[in-house]
Amino acid sequence: MNLPNKLTVARVIAVPFFILAFMTNHFFTAFIIFILASLTDMLDGKIARKYNLVTNFGKIMDPLADKILVYSAFCLLITTGAVPAWMLIIILAREFTVSGMRMVAAAEGIVIAAGLTGKIKTVLQMIAVPLLLLVETISNEKLLGPFELLAKIFLWASLIMTVWSGIEYVLKNRKVFSM
Repeated sequence: MNLPNKLTVARVIAVPFFILAFMTNHFFTAFIIFILASLTDMLDGKIARKYNLVTNFGKIMDPLADKILVYSAFCLLITTGAVPAWMLIIILAREFTVSGMRMVAAAEGIVIAAGLTGKIKTVLQMIAVPLLLLVETISNEKLLGPFELLAKIFLWASLIMTVWSGIEYVLKNRKVFSM
């Protein structure tokens, strides 16, 4: 297994530790784990492309590892009220739709790569989650307000980009519905 794939696997392995830290109210530890895991996403892609280490495993597991990490965080953040449940439902509906379309296309031998808006969505989500985690750790009211506002802005931006990228994906790949 090459280094980029090891980093992807490490991201998946980090998720239970992230969940444990969150569920035991160690939000700052959860924040650190999330940041480190998110950095592996950036790192694995750069290494894979730079050294021509792109693999089928990486193509499938890298985006899946991102989803496991981010959506675990969103599920947990529902328990604190930081993320409304309806918002997560919209986000997951987009993911299931896109994943379903990719599976149908793959069955026909067609690979549909992630688009720029989908990548922007992921980045916004990976910024929103740590900000939301920081809000859980801040007890100083003067600091809380600005961080809470920033976290909400990134959460809403990620929701908007989730919907936008989902619509774009469906429109660009609507031929999948006739397969």
